[in-house]
Amino acid sequence: MKAGGLKRRVLLQGGSIALMLGVHQIARGATILAVRVWPAADYTRVTIESDARLTSQQLVVGSPPRLAVDIEGIELNSELRELVGKIKPGDPYINGLRVGQNAPTVVRIVFDLKQTVRPQVFSLAPVAAYKHRLVLDLYPEQAIDPMEALIAERLRDAPKPGSGINNGSSVAGIAPSAPAAPMRPAMPAGDPLGDLMAQQSMRPGPAAPAPPVVAGVDRPSAPPVLVAPAPLPPVVGTAPVKPVPPPAAVARGGATASRTDRIIIVALDPGHGGEDPGATGPSGTREKDIVLQVAFRLRDRINAGSVNGNPMRAFLTRDADFFVPLGVRVQKARRVQADLFVSIHADAFTTPAARGASVFALSQSGASSSAARWLANKENDADKVGGVNVGNHEAQVQRALLDMSTTAQINDSLKLGGAMLGEIKGIGARLHKGQVEQAGFAVLKAPDIPSVLVETAFISNPEEEANLRRVDYQESLADALMRGIQRYFAQNPPLARSRQL
Repeated sequence: MKAGGLKRRVLLQGGSIALMLGVHQIARGATILAVRVWPAADYTRVTIESDARLTSQQLVVGSPPRLAVDIEGIELNSELRELVGKIKPGDPYINGLRVGQNAPTVVRIVFDLKQTVRPQVFSLAPVAAYKHRLVLDLYPEQAIDPMEALIAERLRDAPKPGSGINNGSSVAGIAPSAPAAPMRPAMPAGDPLGDLMAQQSMRPGPAAPAPPVVAGVDRPSAPPVLVAPAPLPPVVGTAPVKPVPPPAAVARGGATASRTDRIIIVALDPGHGGEDPGATGPSGTREKDIVLQVAFRLRDRINAGSVNGNPMRAFLTRDADFFVPLGVRVQKARRVQADLFVSIHADAFTTPAARGASVFALSQSGASSSAARWLANKENDADKVGGVNVGNHEAQVQRALLDMSTTAQINDSLKLGGAMLGEIKGIGARLHKGQVEQAGFAVLKAPDIPSVLVETAFISNPEEEANLRRVDYQESLADALMRGIQRYFAQNPPLARSRQL
């Protein structure tokens, strides 16, 4: 055989081998790296992380409700098998699941559901520490109304008449600040939230059973939802709220609460959560865990407090370890007609030397410092890390919501931030900046709610990380933030609500 022919034959054989290898690599597909489950009352998220983008098909089956998901181009491995053990008994939506190799390159996951769900399945590109992610969000068919959940929580927790407990009392251990200006009485117009609560309190009916608790979370997995008229009229397709006769009164903490009670609502927003851990300290402390604990402590103080005799109520944008998009946090606060919005975080920087607490308000004309701009950009990236399913319509809604802001809202936010900053300094905490800073934080863009973002400390600083882990320090922070809220209301008493949802 001639040398040229032999050379061509070898090249052809080599090409065939290379082609076969290429086909094998394509057939291999993606490898599953990790699986995670985030149960919450709002929704349950299942995340499947892989080294390449996954494609899937899903089918919802009823009676009993099930969800079948086929993931293509993968083989069943140990990581996927671990998904079975990650489903907890307290999950509000998933009763259990089965996973198996349905075809040579197709894995099928069948979710046995506790209720009918509205699934959203989408892919996320690599970001931060994550590779490709396939996300399955299981939402209830009937979305939870935060206003109804807030009402149900307040009615459930209200002490019985004659118990000797007064929900309108001042916070234990916190002396109310002396008002700098006389408190104005609330306008005579009724408070829609109070009106609806009064109606629900007067309706006879058995007490709702205690709902199951998600493992590791000190809260009900699904707040009881009351069958009620629309929380605030007008809402299309629902009946208007009927006025309550003036003589009627409902029991509240051993006293009576008329329909004109002005309930002061403070929206607390623990930053990050779920897929988005936030910053991590040198010892592994996660921001999302610390800020949730501080929010719980502040919630207890608010729920036991009052403003000029009117009861206060805290509303949490998240009350467990799950992810909430920035725009949804703002929407939730507006939905319950919050009087204030306080987003709680724990800062981090590239060097451990940075330290001190900060308070931020929104800016319409650029950040007040380069550090504030850097921090706002980092916090605004939370949606990318946490994972948001944003279609064309949702993107337009997000942009419209987050472009709204008013000069009055910013001025009130600066007053609230100043009051909080002074109280944080009063507990001996170091301040990063002595004045309220401003930047374009997406989560502060509610046009009608004074809103601040509190960076409690630098979690990237070893000393401040250790402080944040201490219960007594968290208690002191909650005390300071509560006093700041009281100081703000002393100088800016809330008026009767006139906004509509």
